[in-house]
Amino acid sequence: MDIGLIGIGLMGLPMAKRLLHTGNRVIAYNRTTAKLDPLKAAGAEVADTPAEVLQRCEAVILMLSDAPAIQQVLLSDETRSHLTNRTVIQMGTIAPSQSRELQQAIAAQGGDYLEAPVLGSIPEVESGKLLVMVGASEAQFQKWLPLFQNFGEQPRLIGEVGSAAALKLALNQLISSLTTGFALSLGFVQQQGVEVETFMQILRQSALYAPTFDKKLQRMIEGNFANPNFPTKHLLKDTRLFLEEAIASQLRVDSLEGVRQILESACDAGLAESDYSALFAAMLPSIGKGIS
Repeated sequence: MDIGLIGIGLMGLPMAKRLLHTGNRVIAYNRTTAKLDPLKAAGAEVADTPAEVLQRCEAVILMLSDAPAIQQVLLSDETRSHLTNRTVIQMGTIAPSQSRELQQAIAAQGGDYLEAPVLGSIPEVESGKLLVMVGASEAQFQKWLPLFQNFGEQPRLIGEVGSAAALKLALNQLISSLTTGFALSLGFVQQQGVEVETFMQILRQSALYAPTFDKKLQRMIEGNFANPNFPTKHLLKDTRLFLEEAIASQLRVDSLEGVRQILESACDAGLAESDYSALFAAMLPSIGKGIS
C-alpha cells in the first residue's frame, strides 16, 4: 500500500519506518526537509509539497505538531484542491473541537477524514505496540484497520470524530498530573532526608503506584532529561489544550492550572526540548542553576 505521511518529528519518523518495515511504500513530506534524510535512507520516497503527497496517495497520515500547523500545511490554497477523494488520518494530539473542524473543512473539499491518536512513544512504535484510538465511522474503521495494525495489535474504535481526540487528551492529562504528583512527593522525601529507595519500596507495594513512576525515577534523580521520547513543550501544549476543552465543559481545573505553571517554568528554564520528566527540575530550589 502507498501511504502518505506528513510530519516527520519524534513520532513521525519511527512511524514511517514502521510502515516501511511492514511492507508499505511511504511517500513523506516535512516542512524542514533535512528531517527527511534518514527516512529517505530507509527507503521512503520524498515529496516536495503536501499536494504531491495527496496526488500520489489515497490515504495520508498527519503527524504534525498542532492544529494550526495542519491548517497551514493541508488547507492552504495550494493544497486543499487535492483533498478530493483522499482520506486524511490525523494521528497527532489535537483538541476534539479542532478535529471536528478539520473533518468539516476536509469534507467540504470532497475528502474523507478520521482521527487515530496513539498512546505510547518511540519504543512502542518500533515494536508495533502503540495503543491506537480511532474516531471514525464503523465503515472507516474497518477499511483502515489493517493500516492501524501496523502500529498496534488491537486498535479500538472509540466513537465518532472527536471522541478519540478527547480520550487522548484525557490520558495525556494523566501523564502531566501523575508525573507532577510523583515529582512533588519525590522532591519532598529527598528534602526531608527519607531514602528514595525506601519511599519507592513502600509506593510499589501500594495501590498508589503507577509504572510511569519507575520509568521517570532515574531521570529525576540524575537530572538527566536528554534524548526525550516526549518533550516538555509537547506535554505543555497538550495540557493547555485539555484545560481549554475542560473549561468549555465547565469542569473544575484548579489542580491542572498548577501543573501548567510548573510545565511553563520548566520550559522557561530552557527545558522545553528535554524529556517531560524535567518538570521535576522546576520544583527544585536549584532551578536555573545548571540542570540540563
